[in-house]
Amino acid sequence: MQEYILKAQNIVRTYREHSTHPVHALRGVSLTLRKGEFVAMMGRSGSGKSTFLHQLALLDIPTSGSLEIKGVDVLVLSERARARFRLDVLGYIFQDHALIPELTAYENIALPLMALGRTRRRYDADVRELIKRVGLEGKEKSLPAELSGGEKQRVSIARAIVNKPAILFADEPTASLDSAAARTVLEIMRELVDTYGQAIVMITHESEDKRYVDRVVYLKDGLLVDV
Repeated sequence: MQEYILKAQNIVRTYREHSTHPVHALRGVSLTLRKGEFVAMMGRSGSGKSTFLHQLALLDIPTSGSLEIKGVDVLVLSERARARFRLDVLGYIFQDHALIPELTAYENIALPLMALGRTRRRYDADVRELIKRVGLEGKEKSLPAELSGGEKQRVSIARAIVNKPAILFADEPTASLDSAAARTVLEIMRELVDTYGQAIVMITHESEDKRYVDRVVYLKDGLLVDV
């Protein structure tokens, strides 16, 4: 039986406005994820999808609950240790690409490896192989402003997987793309699962995206629901 790579149990996230009015964004959400599994997270705006993704991806800390990734109780780690864990184990694909405008496509992709202290001599071959894999040959020296929306998202994907993360988190990665570019991005993500065994959790509003994933979970009012 395949082991879980991620196990979140009873995740609660409560925000307080003006110190007195609690906003219950997550009300006790649990999710397990296996290696090589592609999970889509769906629900209306305000249902808690992005908040839950941020908890799973260690971009925020839940009010209560437990989260284990690759056998590590990540919520007890120090802030510095969590940051290192994110770099070593997790990857992120954002809707708005989140590229650094002053850096070339090559440099944006290499950024996580630079943050890990690796030299260009060590990572150059890996970065160039990724550029080829996502179809960006000839765009290595282009700045983000010189790339199309689909090309920017391919840079974002390459950056997210350059350190070979165990899990990718994607927040509506195709929302700003046309249908052809969106299909290409989803096909690349599906290939990562099928060929390299990476697990993916993706937020999407597009029903046609279901055909690329293994499982769909739905959130409503901060809770997982059956539909």
